[in-house]
Amino acid sequence: MLRLFFAKKRIEGVKMAKLQGLLTEKNDVKVFILYLMSNVGYPLEYAEVHDIVIQNDYVGYYDFAECFAELLDAKHIVSSIENGTAMYTVSTLGRQVAGELETDIRPIIREKSLRSALRMLSFKRRGAKLRCESSPRDDGRYDFNCAIVDKEGELMNVDLIVDSKQLCEKMELNFRDKPDIVFRGLIALLTGEVNYLVD
Repeated sequence: MLRLFFAKKRIEGVKMAKLQGLLTEKNDVKVFILYLMSNVGYPLEYAEVHDIVIQNDYVGYYDFAECFAELLDAKHIVSSIENGTAMYTVSTLGRQVAGELETDIRPIIREKSLRSALRMLSFKRRGAKLRCESSPRDDGRYDFNCAIVDKEGELMNVDLIVDSKQLCEKMELNFRDKPDIVFRGLIALLTGEVNYLVD
């Protein structure tokens, strides 16, 4: 009876995860990894692959680590050494698998994740880093600061006063998820090119 109960709970958990867009099946996770790496189009360090795969929370860390290792063993991903660093690319076989099975992943997940991956890698290649901080004020409100810094200095530095800690957390989450859009949106507003925000 207990075994049946826990089996039922596990099935319900898997169904809920799928409704939330989480990738719970190993084959889906593998195809997702291959899809992102194939569309990035150049060799990546392990940490970079890890970051682009898990950043939108569709895949958990342990699922990623296990599936990545199996993709290496199956020769769907191959490694090489560049300047003393292990770099990873999708093999011809891996590209074939990704091309044939990528439609198993919901389009909204594929498209959102690829956009996020390209943004993250673009910022990293430029050496850009994000800074986001908040602190309480004496009047009960909060100081909020977010900044983008690259090798040449600060690209953006914004200070705001906001009404609540919850709003600070929401703003930080959005900024860290879409820093390039925040940056371009700020420029669009300041230059009057507001059509950018509604296109």
